[in-house]
Amino acid sequence: MDTLFYAHRGSSHKFSENTRAAYLQAIDEGADGIECDVHLTQDGIVVCHHDPTVDRTSDSTGLVSGFTLSQMKAMDFTGVIPNLIPAGYGQENEQLLSLAELFEILEERGQPIGLAIEIKHPSPFGHLLEDGVLKVLADNHFDRSTGTAGSKNQIAVTLMSFEPESLRYLSRTVNKELLCQLITEVDASWVDELVSTGQMGRAAVYEVLYRSVAEGIEFIDQGGAGIIGPGVAWTRANEKIVREWLGRGLTARIWTVDRPADAQYLVNLGVNQLTSNRPAELRRELEQN
Repeated sequence: MDTLFYAHRGSSHKFSENTRAAYLQAIDEGADGIECDVHLTQDGIVVCHHDPTVDRTSDSTGLVSGFTLSQMKAMDFTGVIPNLIPAGYGQENEQLLSLAELFEILEERGQPIGLAIEIKHPSPFGHLLEDGVLKVLADNHFDRSTGTAGSKNQIAVTLMSFEPESLRYLSRTVNKELLCQLITEVDASWVDELVSTGQMGRAAVYEVLYRSVAEGIEFIDQGGAGIIGPGVAWTRANEKIVREWLGRGLTARIWTVDRPADAQYLVNLGVNQLTSNRPAELRRELEQN
């Protein structure tokens, strides 16, 4: 198939999201790419983690920004999907990864693969988060024009965010074709996640989210990003807009696609990159149709 399958936070239907095991499972299953989320720790390390807090994903509580990397390493992040981890996928205290450690894994495996890095905002560190990501990328031979990275240029890096200002900041030095503007429906669970950080009240969070969606659409229409990244529900509700973007030659990477019916709909629409919690199974199901 011409369709590329990205593993959403790794193969996160088999092992807990954004863990060493989930990433290795995705690579070993033959995923075309891996998607990861990044925050900054208290000591300035770019860490692979989705939520602004560790509450949902670990046996501890608190803000990612309030812990050092070593403190987070002492937590258990395997409980979201409590499957037995094979010996080759690391011990329990090796499951949380920094972005630098994720690159080490990709280097060890060695095969060509995509890496889609989602920069999570709002961040208490502002653009220090982007600077930290770019530093890790530079340490791994990242070409800001082509997106290639790794010792053999085997890693194809793209950078994503729901926050248009993050992509504007990156576009000062990174080719816009490597930037993906994410878009989603504004829902209560997303609001709850941000409210839990204590940085903003509920009304302020809604305002920020609605602004980011409107500005994200405007950013794409102005040619700021080469990749569009709406969710499945948003794509179905706004098919005309997505068709127009595809007609302009933009790449579409749609998330989170776990149902074959959604995948077939998107392929028929002209989408050739799907982000899934179960990429290997989804590929097989599409190939059988």
